[in-house]
Amino acid sequence: MVIDLTRNEKITFFRFLALYLGSSFILLVIIFWQFYKIEYKLYYDLVSSNMQNIASKISANIIYADMSNLTIDTKKIANSIQYKYALYGKNHKKIIGNIDVDVDINKNMQKINGNYILVDSSPRGHLGVFHIAIQENSFTKIKTELLENIIFYFILIFSLITLIGYYLANLFISPIINERRKLNSFIKDTTHELNTPITAILMSTGKNAPLTEKNMQRVNLSAKRISEIYKDLVYLFLQDNKKINQPSLLEIDLIIKEQIKYFEAFANKKNLTVNHTLEKTFFKIDKESFIRMFNNTVSNAIKYNKIGGTINISLKNRVLKIEDTGIGIKKDRLRDIFKRYYRATNEQGGFGLGLNIVYHICKSYNIKVNVDSTINKGTIFIFDLNNRDK
Repeated sequence: MVIDLTRNEKITFFRFLALYLGSSFILLVIIFWQFYKIEYKLYYDLVSSNMQNIASKISANIIYADMSNLTIDTKKIANSIQYKYALYGKNHKKIIGNIDVDVDINKNMQKINGNYILVDSSPRGHLGVFHIAIQENSFTKIKTELLENIIFYFILIFSLITLIGYYLANLFISPIINERRKLNSFIKDTTHELNTPITAILMSTGKNAPLTEKNMQRVNLSAKRISEIYKDLVYLFLQDNKKINQPSLLEIDLIIKEQIKYFEAFANKKNLTVNHTLEKTFFKIDKESFIRMFNNTVSNAIKYNKIGGTINISLKNRVLKIEDTGIGIKKDRLRDIFKRYYRATNEQGGFGLGLNIVYHICKSYNIKVNVDSTINKGTIFIFDLNNRDK
């Protein structure tokens, strides 16, 4: 997916990923370091406790042997413990044992060559023994295994976090990519939509173009089309910036009649019949908003209608219906037709703004809108105006 990104999108993608992985790495280091310290202390306490227990047992045996007029059984001591040991006399001289390093008798616990040595002074001179030294030989191995396990799980977890981070970065950048693609498509479609009427105007008003009624009609239609595109874009900009005019009580049946006359030339071009039945109806709405709502719906009814088709417009009991005999919309696409930039079909031009504007106007003025459509039979839009105060 990174291949399809623009330069700025790649920068955003990798910045997000770096921030996520960097913070996760620091957090993992802190967690594993604390875990290492806890485990290290746990092993240390366990080993020192075992060493102290062994020293206490040896001390008890020495005291018992002294009181029983026996000698020290060094072979028995060596076979009964898994650690190295040494017995020291009054002058700190080693009497017997297999510890081959110099031990500081004055320190209770010391670390020599990576191994811990415990010194116990509980014999108190029995059988000439004043100190017992116990040297462990497994702590370094335990510590190494602990570090290896921590590094293994750190790499494993960080790898999983990296995969999750990549997935989240894609989720993070996807809406931006989709909006950019929609915007690119919108610009392309808008350029095409403007190019068609502008070309028609240029051809009809060129140096050698005759000033006929047909050419004048073509110029009029093209100018109206450009005007509609401009009004939609301006309305969309004002809508996004909350600059819509304040609503007023309008006689909307009169406005509908005006707009039907406006669309006569477009309807005649496709030989369409426009029928209308309008009751006198007042509705509180911004005039430009109502015109945008009505015009975009009727424009689609004309654009996607069949040659020689029919458009029926009725306003009765505060319900506005606009029905056409056009190509229709598939049922599974009806839920998406109000989305910005969405186009249910590519059979005609457009850039997916009209019905989005209609939806937002209906939402702003609490107008309930329903759409029903059948492929190759037509579409009907129903606007219920009864949800707003008269």
